[in-house]
Amino acid sequence: MAAATGSWCLRDLLRFFYSLLFPGLIICGVLCVCLVIALWGIRIHMQRKKKPMSICKNGKNQMVIAFFHPYCNAGGGGERVLWCALRALQKKYPEAVYVVYTGDANVSGQQILENAFRRFNIRLTHPVQFVFLKKRYLVEDSRYPHFTLLGQSLGSVFLGWEALLQCVPDVYIDSMGYAFTLPLFKYLGGCRVGSYVHYPTISTDMLSVVKNQHASFNNAAFITKNPCLSKAKLVYYYLFACIYGLVGSCSDVVMVNSSWTLNHILSLWKVGHCTNIVYPPCDVQTFLDIPLHEKKTPGHLLVSIGQFRPEKNHALQIRAFANLLNKKVTESAPSLKLVLIGGCRNKDDELRVNQLRKLAEDLGVQDAVEFKINISFDELKNYLSEATIGLHTMWNEHFGIGVVECMAAGTVILAHDSGGPKLDIVVPHEGGRTGFLAESEEEYAEAMAHILSLTAGERLQVRRNARASVSRFSDQEFEVTFLLSVEKLFK
Repeated sequence: MAAATGSWCLRDLLRFFYSLLFPGLIICGVLCVCLVIALWGIRIHMQRKKKPMSICKNGKNQMVIAFFHPYCNAGGGGERVLWCALRALQKKYPEAVYVVYTGDANVSGQQILENAFRRFNIRLTHPVQFVFLKKRYLVEDSRYPHFTLLGQSLGSVFLGWEALLQCVPDVYIDSMGYAFTLPLFKYLGGCRVGSYVHYPTISTDMLSVVKNQHASFNNAAFITKNPCLSKAKLVYYYLFACIYGLVGSCSDVVMVNSSWTLNHILSLWKVGHCTNIVYPPCDVQTFLDIPLHEKKTPGHLLVSIGQFRPEKNHALQIRAFANLLNKKVTESAPSLKLVLIGGCRNKDDELRVNQLRKLAEDLGVQDAVEFKINISFDELKNYLSEATIGLHTMWNEHFGIGVVECMAAGTVILAHDSGGPKLDIVVPHEGGRTGFLAESEEEYAEAMAHILSLTAGERLQVRRNARASVSRFSDQEFEVTFLLSVEKLFK
């Protein structure tokens, strides 16, 4: 009797859910139709709002070309790509209107352009209109202590929406890696969209770090020690990678800065038919003007170029340098000094610099370590002209403009044995060594000691090889490959 009652309850429950199925499907269908109608209405509204920002002399509407770069005043390698891309387009399409979406609301457009000239020696020949965004805080990593990737990506959608409301361009180029803005501008703004990818928001390397439970700056130790948390984070990363692939595939044109980035983007976005490697522009010629000889004064200068971001791993440089100073080989050697040169974008970066200063004090090397923040281009050249070794320590650096600048300036580069430096930059040139690679603190210390133990003639040969190899990263090469890649956006 109990079994029959239980069977009847189960049938009744199934019948109840079945009765809800069709109404549920109808409701879902209606909601989907309403959503499509709403999105289509927004698109029509945006198209009507797309008014020409100015009129040519011949009376025709001007094309509006917009770059999404919320940190265009930061002074890093990504910003150099932005200004060189603008300069290249202005040469080819001088009658177009150029817009930069930026969150640097604390400075004027003229100050941004002056800073670009001061840091990169780049001056644009035509005006640029800046659209200042007020919601840049939505993409700050400090705002999302957990689920940072998702938080920043969703934040970029709202920031992109703010940008789209202020200016609807004809051509939209994301030059900073905010792929979640691409469908917004393509499907709602009706724009032709392109993207220059410096570093994928998520990569298969990041997935492997979580899968293998390795601690890193983006994988906290408490997660690596807990199998359940590691599996949950791995599921989150896989789901995010799928969504990232979908939004990235909206691009009409994709440019990547290195072989390493290319491999990841092809794996995630699967748009190989419109993806090209466009090496970032490096001011090679300016650095090649530095005389190729070692200074005769005693001592050696070691320099590092890179924004003070956590992934740059400046702490490894300081620890390896302290390790070098403690080696017996340096007891009778000339004095050594490490200079960390980089840009600070915000208070988090400034705090990071203070933490690095504290690390140098704890290791007892504070007198031999200097920090040069947001310095001018001329100051940068002066330091590189005096340096013996150029240091780079970021794991899986997407490219490494600072690495190229060091090599062009004539320093002996010591870079991380991964990413762009390993695959594209610090590679043999006509069979000759162009630099050195390392991974661990001990390897870096040993490599620095080895470089310093070389004769001046041996170091000179490495520097000559390095200089001969960097012409493929010049501004001129960038302009040619960039214009060829974006040509599809202007047809």
